[in-house]
Amino acid sequence: MTASSDNRILGIKNRYLVLVLLIGWAVAYRIMPPVLMRIQLPAEELTHAVQLPLLGRFAFTNTMAAMLISDLILLVLAFSFSRAARAALAAGGRAIGGVSGAVEALLEALYGLTETNAGRWAREIFPWFATIVLVVLVNNWLELIPGVDSIGILHAAEHGFAVQATALGTTIVGAATHNEAGGLFELVPLVRVNSTDLNFTVALALIAVFMVQVFGIRALGVGYFKKFWNTSTMFTKPIFGVIDFGVGLLELVSEFSKILSFSFRLFGNVFAGSVLLFVIGYLVPSFAQTIFLMLEFGVGLIQAVVFGMLTMVFMSQAVVSHHGDEHADPEGAAAHD
Repeated sequence: MTASSDNRILGIKNRYLVLVLLIGWAVAYRIMPPVLMRIQLPAEELTHAVQLPLLGRFAFTNTMAAMLISDLILLVLAFSFSRAARAALAAGGRAIGGVSGAVEALLEALYGLTETNAGRWAREIFPWFATIVLVVLVNNWLELIPGVDSIGILHAAEHGFAVQATALGTTIVGAATHNEAGGLFELVPLVRVNSTDLNFTVALALIAVFMVQVFGIRALGVGYFKKFWNTSTMFTKPIFGVIDFGVGLLELVSEFSKILSFSFRLFGNVFAGSVLLFVIGYLVPSFAQTIFLMLEFGVGLIQAVVFGMLTMVFMSQAVVSHHGDEHADPEGAAAHD
């Protein structure tokens, strides 16, 4: 048989396989129809809350479980990339393939962006830029893994759910179901995408904005704070001095607004994507959700790059002197420190 004949037979087999899967999904939908999801903003608790000294109330949530999984994935990627890079160097600088090659291409693109914007501070800023992008990217793409947001533990419902009658029986609105004794239970996912938890996005935003201030102080020293509290021309140039002072206060407000912008941009996009997947999975569970999974694949990548790029740009702006366009010298700043 020729290669074209083999490819034709393989294509026919794949078509029949897809057809069988579609029929199987349709039959499964008729036998076990999906239940409407109960959507809530706070992360669901997987353990009983305990009272810790100084920290207060603490419980292990499903977004914490997602964070542990994403950290494990990042560690595996880091070790795999390091091993592949060493092997490539030992082989005379050959190209890295597979997933490690994709990571290398992403990091090269990110470093190119950092060099363009940060100049001599690129080597200092790049690790923060790349780390934020990879952390957010892995957390965003976690929702593409089967079982995330859909496999969990049944708990007795603490509040009522609307019950609607269907041709196939009774559906409990809110990811709830009846047991044999007639009790009402709800499903708490074991793993929920970390980016749908405001605790994660706010914490990441605080780290990013804090490091922006650190880079500004390292580059410009105490003079960096003149950006927010500029009274040097208050009396020598009364009108313009007042304007400069007001602009400084606006700069201070903008630093706090960055935290809100970072937090809610990432949270809103990923949370909306999760809700969209829930809705499409309920309405057309057979195949339509696959299209939106590809959409979320792109959105997750874009949001990770946007979050990291904004952080990198703000860091690049922080190391620039307010009295000129030149970047501060990192070696000189280090010597000054």
